[in-house]
Amino acid sequence: MKVFVQIPCLNEEDTLPAVLASIPKQIDGVDELEILVIDDGSSDRTVQVARELGVRHVVRHSRNMGLARSFRDGVDYALSHGADVVVNTDGDNQYPQDRIPDLVRPVIEGVADIVIADRQTATIAHFSPFKKVMQRFGSAVVNRAADTRLPDAASGFRAYSRASLYRLNIVTEFSYCMETIIQAGHKRLRIVSVPVTTNAKTRESRLFKNIFHHMAKSGSAIVRSYLMFKPYAIFATLAVVFGALALIPMVRFLILWALHGDAGNVQSLIFAAIMSVAALLSVALGVLSDLQRTNRVLLEDQLERIKQIQYDRTR
Repeated sequence: MKVFVQIPCLNEEDTLPAVLASIPKQIDGVDELEILVIDDGSSDRTVQVARELGVRHVVRHSRNMGLARSFRDGVDYALSHGADVVVNTDGDNQYPQDRIPDLVRPVIEGVADIVIADRQTATIAHFSPFKKVMQRFGSAVVNRAADTRLPDAASGFRAYSRASLYRLNIVTEFSYCMETIIQAGHKRLRIVSVPVTTNAKTRESRLFKNIFHHMAKSGSAIVRSYLMFKPYAIFATLAVVFGALALIPMVRFLILWALHGDAGNVQSLIFAAIMSVAALLSVALGVLSDLQRTNRVLLEDQLERIKQIQYDRTR
């Protein structure tokens, strides 16, 4: 059993030593424990510090590519080097690395495909009340979209089984956290949550400018991921809304015309016709998007088989 702990970094020369020092040297049931640093275009000594502290596995980006790309490239490297489990932590020392064995254990025991640390955001001192509310709301939205019940969907402290990584595909550029949960939920992967206590804050987040930027980016990722799996739900809702908006003025026009023979309310008829066209377009788009979803499922099945062939050669 080989476990890779991957650490995405962007100018983390100050905090990386603490992260590396707190990662366990061995885990029960694990034969090999490897550390992988993904340098996302750092301009400081992040890579040099990592190598000085004994890190043998490093993936480097010549420029900043974002967290989602760093996660994807790290997973590709880990799987190509025989990883059975990939743990993702962070270079800012936010997460308690000593809890990595607790994340890995459910995967090793075969009771989970993905394990996500619950940061218990309501207890984090440096989170503002507004941010705590938004964290709960965001998790609720993701759980609704993914048919899951996770208390902290935004947590990046996670463990993934090799088999689950074959089935997950990262397409967003902002963050993989929401997208992988929605994919995992719809693909019926087993997800377990483990409560942890985070470390003290070391710096401001470099992933987003402010909470509103984070909300906008996360919302976009959630909608896109949800549309990948349930496009008909969105377009069916639009079709019903536009259909209702068409029906009401149409009925009004017909009643007035039958009672009074009054053709002066033709504007109601025009509005109803416009809404009817919008409803029909929503139905058509729903059918097309559902057909595309079916095509995507077939392509993902092929991609999963390709990954198995590609990565299993390294074992």
